[in-house]
Amino acid sequence: MRKIKNLVIGGIENKLFNLILISVLLITAAFLAATQYQSRMLSQLTAETSARQIGSITETTTEVIKQAAEQSMSQTTELSAMLSDEVFHGLENRVQMLGDYAYKVFSDPDHTMEAPYAPPDASKDGEVTAQMILAEGVEEQEIADRLHLAANMSDMMVSLFDASEATNSCFVALPEGAFLVTDDRSAAKYAEDGTPISYDPRTRIWYQMAEEQQGLIFTDVELDAFTGDVGIVCAMPVYVDGELTAVVGSDLFLTSMQEAVQATGENSAFVCVINQNGHVVFSPKTEGSLRVLDSSEAADLRLSENESLAALVADAMQGRTDMRQVDLEDGSYYMIGAPMETLGWALLEGVDREMTAQPSVRLQDSFSQIQQEAVQDYYAQRNKVRTNVIILLLILLALLCAGALVLGKRIVKPLNTITKRISELNEGNLEFKMEDAYRTGDEIEVLAESFASLSHKTVQYVDKVREVTAEKERISTELHMANQIQESMLPSIFPAFPDRPEFDIYASMEPAKYVGGDFYDFFLIDEDHLCMVIADVSGKGIPAALFMMISKIILQSCAMLGRSVEEILEKTNEALCSNNKMEMFVTVWLGILEISTGKVTAANAGHEYPVIKRKDGRFELFKDKHGFVIGGYDGMKYKKYDLLLEPGDKLFLYTDGLPEAENNDNDMFGTERMLQVLNEAPEAAAPQQVLAHVRSAVGQFVQDAEQFDDLTMLCVEYRGKGETVNTAGNG
Repeated sequence: MRKIKNLVIGGIENKLFNLILISVLLITAAFLAATQYQSRMLSQLTAETSARQIGSITETTTEVIKQAAEQSMSQTTELSAMLSDEVFHGLENRVQMLGDYAYKVFSDPDHTMEAPYAPPDASKDGEVTAQMILAEGVEEQEIADRLHLAANMSDMMVSLFDASEATNSCFVALPEGAFLVTDDRSAAKYAEDGTPISYDPRTRIWYQMAEEQQGLIFTDVELDAFTGDVGIVCAMPVYVDGELTAVVGSDLFLTSMQEAVQATGENSAFVCVINQNGHVVFSPKTEGSLRVLDSSEAADLRLSENESLAALVADAMQGRTDMRQVDLEDGSYYMIGAPMETLGWALLEGVDREMTAQPSVRLQDSFSQIQQEAVQDYYAQRNKVRTNVIILLLILLALLCAGALVLGKRIVKPLNTITKRISELNEGNLEFKMEDAYRTGDEIEVLAESFASLSHKTVQYVDKVREVTAEKERISTELHMANQIQESMLPSIFPAFPDRPEFDIYASMEPAKYVGGDFYDFFLIDEDHLCMVIADVSGKGIPAALFMMISKIILQSCAMLGRSVEEILEKTNEALCSNNKMEMFVTVWLGILEISTGKVTAANAGHEYPVIKRKDGRFELFKDKHGFVIGGYDGMKYKKYDLLLEPGDKLFLYTDGLPEAENNDNDMFGTERMLQVLNEAPEAAAPQQVLAHVRSAVGQFVQDAEQFDDLTMLCVEYRGKGETVNTAGNG
């Protein structure tokens, strides 16, 4: 485009002016040519001229109308798709912000305040509130801590709800069956009889999609569980230490979009919306290919036998299309499409081809009538008509040209102002603000408002990123609390199972540094199976502690699922190898005691040999078959073996920190000395007394030498049914 004074050559103003000027000149030229013929040729000349004029006008008006229709449909379709997509993009940003905040809250529960929460209150209908809903069968007391954590997100969800008029609700769902939702429809959570509506978020498609895809998702169009309105949900899962801790999301009601699309069917033009699967989700059509069907019945229009329709839908999902002729069941249409990139949807607009030809037909009829009247009055008023017509045409030309210039400037001026303000944005001023110049009452005002809203949200997001960055720097100074966190993860209350006389168990762990890589664990899988774990992570310090916590959680999770010992080790190895950038590994001995029989099913992943003492015998090494360490190589297989403990038998487990403990002369404590010390313990010594005896012997051996490795021990005594627990040494 070129600008000469106040006229932009090649712009909208210039095109509008040229269109009016050319139309007036063509009509003037045709009329002047007709008046030059002589009277004797009037009849023949009138017929020939009329035919040529009608043909020329028909072709010109048809092409002009087609171009105008294409330009109008292209602009409105692209703008509608862009504005709709902007709403969905804003929804995506809000959900991402919820996910970031949820991770912060749930990843550091010890330093997050317990916020209050409340169930839906029908008296607060119309007021934006955060409402906690529990699924049927969920005991509130059992997950109270998690509910208080989730309630910390209430203020943020209220702010996000108020920030956008398009938002239906913001929510966070917990895997335990809790649902914290922020909206202004508290009364909708109750049935007509006043009873609360049952709601389990885990059964909703958005929860299941987010959990399955492990990332941000958009659902298909669905009905709201409380209001029945048509809407769409954006959700994403939040993982902490590899476990799903929450699903956050927000949704939009699409009722206004549905009503707007339905309203387009009242005339010759229509609009329909296609989803990412090629299904029609909104359309005024009730018959044919573009009618709305249930997703189970709907066909992908990209695979339609109507090749022109299939190509239009496929192209519209990739980018804005040109205007095309598409033959549908109820007629032929000019159609155009544009994408909604955030969802992968497309917006189609069509206009009846016959309706676009009606102005041309009416113009032909009107012109023929004028021609007949002109011939009748030709002789009597030829000169007068010619003069008057020329004067009128000149006046009309002047008025139309002036009107075109004024109208063109009125349309272009706000767009030029918007372009100028956008070019003035910089790092110090990122916000585009509304001005009176943009309030035109048409699409230009809508465009300016949308860009102003997007600009404001961008500034808010930048500020939020800065706050989050500062918070992360603060958190990094609190890593010294890792020691307390690690200790809290290991069983430390003894006796551990005072109501189970069939066995007695005790364990201890002394890290070489503030935190260590050794760990032990024991827990009941069910009433008849006790799982015992002892492990040693490669390395020391915080990296080993972090790897230890991850390993412990994965081992316990797999065990509680009822898997066999070899499957537990294989699944843990698979999980640790999947993202082990530090190339750390852990040795593990894992056994499951069948309490009713004394049978121990165990597997060894590169760990130290266990030690067994029969009731009337001595402590002896049990040289089991070792598998490869956990986290060292993906795809490893592990073999189990069985031990049978009789009442009075003891099983002693340890890490390499015990036999490799060194004194000031660099002599190691050794396996033989360990067995000797174990056999020096009293015959009736309880597990705690056995560990205390060994620890005392290690302390006397190393004296004041520095401890270089973690020292971890576990001892279990099997007593069988009918025995009583000796708790004399367990405090």
